[in-house]
Amino acid sequence: MTSARRGPPRGRGVWSVVATTLAALTLFLASLAPGLIASDSALALVRVPLECVLALAVLLLLPWPWARRALAILIALLLVLATIVSALDRVFEATVGRPFDVVSGWSELVDGYGVVRDSTGTAGAIGLLALVALAAAGLVAAITASLLHLARVLAPRRRPSLIGASAVTAGWLVLALVGLQLVPGEPVAAADGLSAAASTVDQVRVAARDQAVFDHAASSDPYAKLPASDLLTGLKGKDVVIAFVESYGQVAVQGTSFSPGVDAVLRNGNAALAAHGYTERSAFLTSSTFGGISWLAHSTLQSGLWIDSQQRYDQVTSGTRFTLAAAFRKAGWRTVSDVPSDSKPWPVGTSFYHYEQELNAKNVGYRGPSFSYAQVPDQYTWAYFQQHELAVPHQPLMAEIDLVSSHTPWTPLPKVLPWDQLGDGSVYDPQPAEGLPPSVVWQDPRHVQQLYGQSIQYTMSSLISFLTTFDDPNLVLVVLGDHQPATIVSGPGANHDVPISIIAKDPAVTRRIASWGWQPGLLPSATAPVWRMDAFRNRFLTAYGP
Repeated sequence: MTSARRGPPRGRGVWSVVATTLAALTLFLASLAPGLIASDSALALVRVPLECVLALAVLLLLPWPWARRALAILIALLLVLATIVSALDRVFEATVGRPFDVVSGWSELVDGYGVVRDSTGTAGAIGLLALVALAAAGLVAAITASLLHLARVLAPRRRPSLIGASAVTAGWLVLALVGLQLVPGEPVAAADGLSAAASTVDQVRVAARDQAVFDHAASSDPYAKLPASDLLTGLKGKDVVIAFVESYGQVAVQGTSFSPGVDAVLRNGNAALAAHGYTERSAFLTSSTFGGISWLAHSTLQSGLWIDSQQRYDQVTSGTRFTLAAAFRKAGWRTVSDVPSDSKPWPVGTSFYHYEQELNAKNVGYRGPSFSYAQVPDQYTWAYFQQHELAVPHQPLMAEIDLVSSHTPWTPLPKVLPWDQLGDGSVYDPQPAEGLPPSVVWQDPRHVQQLYGQSIQYTMSSLISFLTTFDDPNLVLVVLGDHQPATIVSGPGANHDVPISIIAKDPAVTRRIASWGWQPGLLPSATAPVWRMDAFRNRFLTAYGP
């Protein structure tokens, strides 16, 4: 008597169906993840991913287990990398207004980590980094296991599986030719991983071309050869300050819910400055950066080169490009940098910009609290500079001052105080607790935008109050933004334009730039001239030359 042959236990069969379903779902989602992140629409899931079909077909054709495992790991790595790059694109678009550059953007991640560390603390930043690393490793393992499981399930049905893969590929080609899209920019015929690889190749090609153009511009600099006697003759005897206002973009003064408040400060400032005998001329510059990485804008303005990546910044600052600060020093000015966001020496300040003295958060006598990112309030920065640099006997002085109270996250903010009450800054001690923490403010974009506007009002009010309080007839200010604020404030698709003003009591200073066509006052209108920021150095040196 023979017993009937039994199939696999019921539980094992159910588990096999569940495992196969999970594996198929994992591979499907992993293939579509880059497009899903880019579009932020669930409709991006209604697509046909070519990568997973081709991957399974190739795995079925490989006869060696070791080759299947190696290929599965490689495919998983590529899919995870494509997803990471898509996520970085999304973050970079939101913060600096452009996609992540796989050629030159890696060093910027280090800077981004520094910003996160400043906001969350070292422990929080390390924890977040570890979580991302664990998630990436887990995804690679899950996708690899899913590919190998599906290959084992399909192996006994290899011929019909390959026929099915061919049919799906043919359908994919039809969809690709038709160009069907349910989400703009995301074809139903999906190939996110292949698209990411093609984009990387294109970035490498474009980077090589741009680098050649940049190298040519950097190697030709007639201003570096001018004798000291031909440099900045129109500013002889003046103290000149280049003041960068953090995140001071065109959106601060035009066309937004918060620009009327800033405009009112600037219009009142026009009247106050006029009463004290100042003249101002204003326009816009197109910054080489957006939303952050301020030093790219600083170096672009000073060097006359378009520096739009950390890689290019490192290249330029390791060389001998003739900067505005170097021009002033060569012509006989004493040069100073005042960077309140720094807490330690800045080697590039001496090696590249040639500043003779560097002021930072640790050597200006400040004993007050930090305001989120800003370690020193802007008004205190002006007060220290006035007391220790301008009010004492000195040779003509040129300085770059970075005003950082308007740096993200724009909360809490200091208040303008009477100048004679600032002391060592301890008067600010109660103020941070009077504002809301970033964790509360950043839950509502409208609240973020409101506080951004208030931060610009504070910084510009401090500057105007400084000028009218100390009323220095010998002072010339170049005041400009470094970049537009992040997309949460500027909005999607915002330009890179920032206001710039030249302020002086001596009318001869503004007469020198009459041909520029800049507008009177601190508030440039929508019809004001717009230059690229790298054009400023040459035009400035020409206008104030012999």
